[in-house]
Amino acid sequence: MSFNIADTLELAVDHYRERDYLICDNKRRTYGQMEDRANQLAHHLQSLNIGFQDHIGIYGLNCVEWVESMWAALKIRSIYVNINYRFVADELAYMFDNADLKVLIVQRQFLPLVNQLKGTLPKLEHILVIEDGTEINDEAIKINYSEYETSLVNQSIERDFEPRSENDHYMCYTGGTTGMPKGVVWEHRNVMFALGGGVNQMTQEPVDTPQEIIDRGIDKYDAVMSIAPLMHGATQWCCLSRAFEGNKVIIMSKFEPEGIWQLIEKEKVNSTFIVGDAMARPMIESYNLFKMKPDTSSMFILVSSGAIFSPTIKDQYLEAFPNWIIVDSIGATEVGGTGMTIVEKGKTEMSGGGPTVTPISGTVVLDEKTLQLCKAGDGKIGKIARTGFIPVEYYKDPEKSAATFITAANGLRYSMPGDFAQIQTDGRITILGRGSVSINSGGEKIFPEEVEAAAKAHADIFDCVVVGVPDEKWGSRVVLVASARGSEQPDLNEIQKHCRTKIAGYKVPREVHYVDRVPRNPAGKPNYKWAKEVAMLER
Repeated sequence: MSFNIADTLELAVDHYRERDYLICDNKRRTYGQMEDRANQLAHHLQSLNIGFQDHIGIYGLNCVEWVESMWAALKIRSIYVNINYRFVADELAYMFDNADLKVLIVQRQFLPLVNQLKGTLPKLEHILVIEDGTEINDEAIKINYSEYETSLVNQSIERDFEPRSENDHYMCYTGGTTGMPKGVVWEHRNVMFALGGGVNQMTQEPVDTPQEIIDRGIDKYDAVMSIAPLMHGATQWCCLSRAFEGNKVIIMSKFEPEGIWQLIEKEKVNSTFIVGDAMARPMIESYNLFKMKPDTSSMFILVSSGAIFSPTIKDQYLEAFPNWIIVDSIGATEVGGTGMTIVEKGKTEMSGGGPTVTPISGTVVLDEKTLQLCKAGDGKIGKIARTGFIPVEYYKDPEKSAATFITAANGLRYSMPGDFAQIQTDGRITILGRGSVSINSGGEKIFPEEVEAAAKAHADIFDCVVVGVPDEKWGSRVVLVASARGSEQPDLNEIQKHCRTKIAGYKVPREVHYVDRVPRNPAGKPNYKWAKEVAMLER
């Protein structure tokens, strides 16, 4: 059997059919139920002449139907496309066109927005609507669509699909913190090794067959919760990689801190995946408000990735849950995982804009200009990159593909998405920040993530984003856009005094602007464009 995602999912079903697979809100699916319903949807899609390499958009909040659609698309060798449910009409129009969608599977609550695009999407042939209980004005909907559940009726549950290949394509759209969304195209084999458990986490050795991944679940049955939306790759791959091992996966339609703790108790969750402070902070504050603490005795691993996990927040978790293993990991849609570190009490401070991690096999730091490998302890700042199991390209974007998927001086092909980093003398890698949002002030490169982490360590700062604005003397100066924890808003002098204890003086904010709330996308990533507009508006 090849390393094809759908083949491996079906192998898992053959081993774990009766186990609970997916829980979201009040719906549950066993592995067998997920298989049968995904087969029915796959057969319906085939009846619409949808198949190999056709693109199917999935547009909605987390729900079991989102995952069913994902499975169905993979089964017929189509490519499912994750749609950001925060998008407005113009952004959706760009996304649908750029992704060449032929089918859209959408929750009813988002149908009016899709309706606004009527007549502008000539490639879109079919729309299936997932019922979510939302009441809309049906008479105002002028686009043709079918009901998701009705489409499954009378369809076969048989697994009778054409042979697949480990070279089939998987695609995940990433918006990052700047720019328009880009589709990252992977071959199934490479993405399974990068994100699907194809590499042993302990030995860093790749497996020889998919069966080796399946066998990890024979003698254990873990309950794993992923908090981020399915429109982001991290939760998609929690649902996929955990399925390969026969685990139970718990997701939520919306982020509700109190509900997370209740689910941990109810479902006896063993490990939880979050995205930095945007989730970690409200979760721990919610836990602290419980008079009768929920039972968390089943939990032993908390993993954060994708955004800053501040030292002060880590300290709160280590204090509340001294027996948990807390992991800070790094990666990107363009590389998969690149490194991780286990957080220890008393050792939570960061020396850069992100954690210092042990690199995963194939991960290096490259000199941005020469594309030579940086060496341990040489003091050079380069860009983190990974070779081996990496993507093919950005979809329909040869220019950005050429800039990201490069051949280094050693002749190997790397994915180098843009995070600056530095190799320590012991070989670990310190993440400094994203190059696309770095600030050049007086010739010094300043990474917003490092300044944000320092500012958020102040007791009265709840959340913040750091940007650069034009400055006649220095070129750019550092501006903090923040929301306060309560009514107290620390003035600039206090912020500067605090930050000087955490970071070098030239990195300290020169302005501070307060807002009621710092908006973040559903995965917790900051909106630097918005923050810069706020900073410029208030000058």
